Amino acid sequence: MTESIIRRFTPGLHHLQMDTGLQTTPGGASQTTFSLVPGHGRHFLRFQKTLIAVSRDRMDRSFDSHGQPFETIKMTTLYAHRHVFENIFQEAHALSQKSVEGKTVVFTREGMQWVPLGEPRRKRPFESVVLEEGLANKILSDVKEFRNARTWYLDRGIPYRRGYMLHGPPGTGKTSFVQALAGELDFNIAMLSLSQHGLHDDLLNRLLLHVPPRTIVLLEDADAAFTNRKQRDEDGYAGGTVTFSGLLNALDGVASAEERVVFMTTNHIDRLDEALIRPGRIDMMVRLGEATEWQMSQMWDRFYATLDEDGSRKKLFLERVGAYGIHDSISTAALQGLFLYNKDDPDGAVDMVGELAATKKQNSQPASGPAS
Repeated sequence: MTESIIRRFTPGLHHLQMDTGLQTTPGGASQTTFSLVPGHGRHFLRFQKTLIAVSRDRMDRSFDSHGQPFETIKMTTLYAHRHVFENIFQEAHALSQKSVEGKTVVFTREGMQWVPLGEPRRKRPFESVVLEEGLANKILSDVKEFRNARTWYLDRGIPYRRGYMLHGPPGTGKTSFVQALAGELDFNIAMLSLSQHGLHDDLLNRLLLHVPPRTIVLLEDADAAFTNRKQRDEDGYAGGTVTFSGLLNALDGVASAEERVVFMTTNHIDRLDEALIRPGRIDMMVRLGEATEWQMSQMWDRFYATLDEDGSRKKLFLERVGAYGIHDSISTAALQGLFLYNKDDPDGAVDMVGELAATKKQNSQPASGPAS
C-alpha cells in the first residue's frame, strides 16, 4: 500500500540517468564504468531499512568554476530516523578513503582551485628513485622531523612551514623524488608550474592558502618568476605572470598559509635571487646531479640483480663506464633509458656503454636503441 501511494504521488521515482567513469586496471588498461544514478526530480531510496526522500534539482544558468551547473540535493526522512544521515556520510567517506588507499592523489590547478589530475596513482616506492648516497634518507628524515615538531614551532612563534629547493640538470630525478617521498609519507601532491599560462600572483597565493590536507606542494620551474615572460609565444599568448615579489609573498607573506611543506624545482639555479633561497623560504638546498658510480651500481642492481647474481657483469659495466669517462656526466634518466632498452639483458647493457657515452656528447638519451 505504501509503495503504491509513493508511486502515485512521485512520478519521477524511476527517472534514472547514466553516469560514466574511467578506471585504470592493474595492467594499465583503461576501463569504462557505467552506473545508474537518480536523475533530476524526486526519488525514494532505502538505506539501512530507512526510507529517504531525495530531491535533486539543477539551478538554471548557475555554473561552478569547472563549467558544471550547480545542483542541490535534499534528503528527507522521519525525525526518528534522522541519525541515518550520519551513517550515510560515514559510509561515503570510508568508500572514498578505500578508493585511494595505497595510492597517491596528484592535484593540479583548474580555474581557481585544486582538482585531482586523473585517477589516483600507485605509490612510487621510495627506493625506486636513486639519488646520491644517503641524500634521499637525509631529506626524508628532515621532513619527518619537521612533521613531528609542530608544537616546537608554535611555542616559539615560528611559522610552521618548511621549504626545499631541488636543483640540477634535467633528468636527475627532481620530480620523481617528490613523488616517491609523498608515497613514503602517505601524502598527496599539489603540483603547479610557475610558468603555467594564466597563473598570476593573486591566484598563486590563493592556491597555496587552500592546499588539500596531507599534501606536499610541488612548485616546478621556480626560475620562471625571474625571467622575462612578456615575449609572446608562437600562439600569441604571453604566458604566466607570476612575479618575484608575488612568489615571495605566497611563500611567507603575512597572508601565507602555515602547516605546509613546499618543494621547488629548477634547472637553472643561477637565475634565482638570494632573497628566495634564504632560510624561512627555502630551508634546504639540494642539488641532484649526474649519476655517480654508486648510483649506477644501485640502478644496475634494481634492473639486473636476479640476472647477475655474482655481480660479474655489473663489474664489467662499471669498468667500461670508467673507461669511457662518463661517471658524473650523464643523467640518471639517460642511464635508466639504457636499462629499459635492455631489460632482462644485462649483456646488452654492457655492450651499449659506448652508445651511452655518445649520447653524452649529443645531449640525448639512449632509449632509442643502438645507432644503425
